[in-house]
Amino acid sequence: MNDTTVRRKILWRTAAETNVGMVRKVNEDSMLSKPEIGLWAVADGMGGYERGDVASKMIVQNLELVTDESALADMVDKVEDSLIAANQQILEYADVMLNNNTLGSTIVTLIIRGSVGVCLWVGDSRLYRYRQGEIKRLSQDHSRVEELIQQGRLSREEAEDHPESNVITRAVGVDDDFCVDISVFNVHIGDTFLLCSDGLYNMLKEDEITGYLETQNIDETVELLIEAACDNGAPDNVSTIVIKGGFEKVVTRDVVINE
Repeated sequence: MNDTTVRRKILWRTAAETNVGMVRKVNEDSMLSKPEIGLWAVADGMGGYERGDVASKMIVQNLELVTDESALADMVDKVEDSLIAANQQILEYADVMLNNNTLGSTIVTLIIRGSVGVCLWVGDSRLYRYRQGEIKRLSQDHSRVEELIQQGRLSREEAEDHPESNVITRAVGVDDDFCVDISVFNVHIGDTFLLCSDGLYNMLKEDEITGYLETQNIDETVELLIEAACDNGAPDNVSTIVIKGGFEKVVTRDVVINE
């Protein structure tokens, strides 16, 4: 007697867009979308620093060199090594080209392998997961207000208008002492992931973002998110990547023979 087990892999559809916003003249954000190896990233050159666009591009250029690895742990190591290398490159660039003035960038990355997702990040660019009508932030900002919230000295509502709301405590290219945070989580069919710079979430509340993520057409989702941020003034650059998991068309079958 033959038993047939049907396995359906998750196919991750991707849409991405970046916009200079309504105030700035230069887009300091950079993005990476490589669904063929399960890797996505958003880097936000730090506003107020010289040549933040250079920093974010250096990070993404390093990530573009990451090749596919069958083992998730090896893939995570490669991405982390890439960020460490970018940190050193940015420091060297600032020393030689900018007379040691500071430039830097935040970074948030998503790796998906099978039913497991991994987020690596530095700074306050974010990764969200939308599942069954609920949104959850999977990264935690490296920022002054987040520290105050975690200490119980500030509420989420108070943080929105806090005078230090734009102060981040960690970035790529700022210090030799460099640390990447990592979060591991499961992924399901139907999950939608959102990577974005602060130019998006500073313009839209989480319940507003949730409403847009309910749209099945992810190209439309990205377009509407960018448009809504710009309609609200978008003083910063706005970058968004949306990834949605569905069934792969090809079905693989494993045949087990019971004697």
